Amino acid sequence: MAKHQFQTEVGQLLHLMTHSLYSNKEIFIRELVSNASDAIDKLNYLKLTDEKIKAALPEDWKGEVNISFDEADKSLTIVDNGIGMNGEDLIASIGTIAKSGTKSFVEAMTGDAKKDSNLIGQFGVGFYSVFMVASHVDVISKKAGEEVAYKWSSDGTGEFDLTEVTKESSGTVIYIKLKDEEADEFAVKERIKTIVGKYSNHIAYPIFLNYSEEVTEELSEEDTKAGKEAKKTIEKRNEKINEATALWMQAKSKLKAEEYNDFYKSISHDSQDPMAVIHTKAEGVNEYTTLFYIPAIAPMDMYRADYQPGVKLYVKRVFITDSEKELLPTYLRFVRGIIDSEDLPLNVSREILQENRVMANIKQGSVKKILSEIKKMSKDEEKYATFIEQYNRPLKEGAYQDFTNKEAILELIRFKSSKAESGKMTSLAAYKEAADSEQKAIYYIVGENENVLRNSPLLEAYKKNDIEVLILDDKEIDEIITPMYGAYQEWEFKDITSCEAPKVEQTEEEKKEVEEKFEDITKKIKDILGEAVSDVRVTTRLSESPSCVVKDSGDAQMAQMAQMMRAMGQAMPETAPILEINPEHEIVTKLNGLANDSLVQDVSWVLLDQAKLSEGMEITDAVAFAQRLNRITAKAL
Repeated sequence: MAKHQFQTEVGQLLHLMTHSLYSNKEIFIRELVSNASDAIDKLNYLKLTDEKIKAALPEDWKGEVNISFDEADKSLTIVDNGIGMNGEDLIASIGTIAKSGTKSFVEAMTGDAKKDSNLIGQFGVGFYSVFMVASHVDVISKKAGEEVAYKWSSDGTGEFDLTEVTKESSGTVIYIKLKDEEADEFAVKERIKTIVGKYSNHIAYPIFLNYSEEVTEELSEEDTKAGKEAKKTIEKRNEKINEATALWMQAKSKLKAEEYNDFYKSISHDSQDPMAVIHTKAEGVNEYTTLFYIPAIAPMDMYRADYQPGVKLYVKRVFITDSEKELLPTYLRFVRGIIDSEDLPLNVSREILQENRVMANIKQGSVKKILSEIKKMSKDEEKYATFIEQYNRPLKEGAYQDFTNKEAILELIRFKSSKAESGKMTSLAAYKEAADSEQKAIYYIVGENENVLRNSPLLEAYKKNDIEVLILDDKEIDEIITPMYGAYQEWEFKDITSCEAPKVEQTEEEKKEVEEKFEDITKKIKDILGEAVSDVRVTTRLSESPSCVVKDSGDAQMAQMAQMMRAMGQAMPETAPILEINPEHEIVTKLNGLANDSLVQDVSWVLLDQAKLSEGMEITDAVAFAQRLNRITAKAL
C-alpha cells in the first residue's frame, strides 16, 4: 500500500465538499453515473476500433451501470464495465486536478449553497462531490487490456491510499460509506430511483438497481383457514431504472422541455437550465443529428487556453471524442451538446476530423444553425441582454475569426455608445439606421474605462455634429479585433483616435491660416516634449478641451501589432502619441507668443499630461505633473 498526498487545490476542494457547502447533495449520483457512462463510451469505441481490446472482451459485452445499496451498512456502490483506470490514471484523475484553472474554481466558491452548486463539474471536479455524503470512498478499477487492478481509498482529508488488487473484468467499482444519519437517505431504493430518473434517465446505457426484497408466499384460502403461516423469502432484484435511449435521436415533437433540460444537466454538470436548446436533424448529402445547448452562465474556463470543449462527437450513436476543440469554432466554445454523424468512419482520427469534408459540412451547418438561433433570441430584448452579458466577447472574436459568417455575427454583437445611456447597448443595424444620410463610417473609441471614454475630449466634435460613437471599453480584445472587422455593410470602422474629425466647416485656406498662426508654438511644444510625442499640431476636433492625444493613422497597424505582442507577454514600448491643441481655447491662444519660456515649458507638459489623463492613460511623472500645476497656479493667483 502506498500513501499519496492530495494536490493542494484538491485538498481545498475536498475541505469545501466535506463541510457541506452544497444544499443539493443528491447530484453526486448524477456525477458518478455520468463518469460511468463516459467510461463505457470510451470502451465501446475501442471495442469497435482496437482488435486487442475486442479480443479481451466477452463477445456479448454490453455497457451497463449497476447500483446497489445496503441500508444496514449505510453504503452505496456504483459499478460500471467501462474502460477502467490503472494506478497512474487514478492518481491523475482523482489525486490531482491537472487543470490550472482549479485554483480559480476554488477561489470562486462563495459559501452560498445555491451559487456554489452551480460550479460543481465546471472544472471536472464532479467526482469530489461524493465527499458531500461520504465518510470514506473506495475506488476499485481495472483498465481494459491490462492485468493489474488498483484500489484507491480516501476519507477525503489530506491523503489517499493506492493498492494493487485483483479484479476479474475491466471497469470501475465505487464503494461509498455514507455519513451517519446525514446521508443515509441515499441508501434507500426509492430515493435512488428518483434521483436516477431525475438526472440520468437518458444515459445511453442501462442503469440497473440491485437490491434484495422480502417476498411473502401467497397462501390459498384453504391454507389460510387451516392457520398455515406464509413463508417469507429474500429474493434478489435487478431493476432497470432509466430509459437508456439516445435522447438526441428522438423526435423533437415527443420531447418535453424538462427532458431536454435534464439531459443538458447530465452532460454539462450544470445545475441550471440552459438558456437555449437547438435540436437539428439534417438529411441529404450528409446525415447527422445535433443537439446543442447555450448555458445560462458562461463556463468558468471560457477564457483559459486549456478550456474544456463542451461538444461530444458520436458516429452512429458510438462515442468518438469529447476533447476535440475543432468540432465547433473556438468562438462558440461555450456551446454544449452532441454531434452524431451517420457518415463519418468509426476510426476517425483527429487529423481526419480536421480535413474530412463531411466533418467540415457538419461544422459549417452547425455554426449557421447556432447563429440563426441566437438571432431568433435577439428578438426578445430582455433574454438577449442576458445572453450578451455572458457571450458578447466571444461573438467579437467570431466576427474576426469567421469571415464566412462575419456579417451575421456583427449583427449579433451589441455595443455601448455615446448616445446610449450607461447600461444600454446598441446594434450596428440600429447605429446605421440612426445615422445621418451623409455618414458612411462607424466611429468608435477604445479604452479600459467606460466613464473615461464617455468623457473623452475626442468625442467633442462628434457630439457637436450629432454623430454616434461606439464606446469599446474591453481594450484587451477591442483594440486588436475591431480594426480587423474592416466594414459592416460597406460602412468602414474608424477609430476616432486616428482619423480626422468629421464635418469640420473649414476651408483649406482657413486651415492653412490657422496652422501658420500657430506654427511657432506647435514647434516650440514639440521641441519641449521631445520623444514624449511623435508630433504636435492644431486641431478642429476639440470645442471645450485645450488638448488631446491621438494615434497616427499610419502607425495604427504597428500599434495593433504591439498590443497583440503585449497580450502574449512580450515587452513592447508604447508608441508616442500625437498631441493636438485647440487653437480656439484660451490656454492655447495665450500660450501662443508667450515670452516666458519656463511657463511655456510647464504648460506644454501639462497639456500633454492632462490629455493623457483624459484618455485614461498613465503619465510619465506624476510628481513633476503636480509640481508644474503648482507653479502655474501660483502664477495665476
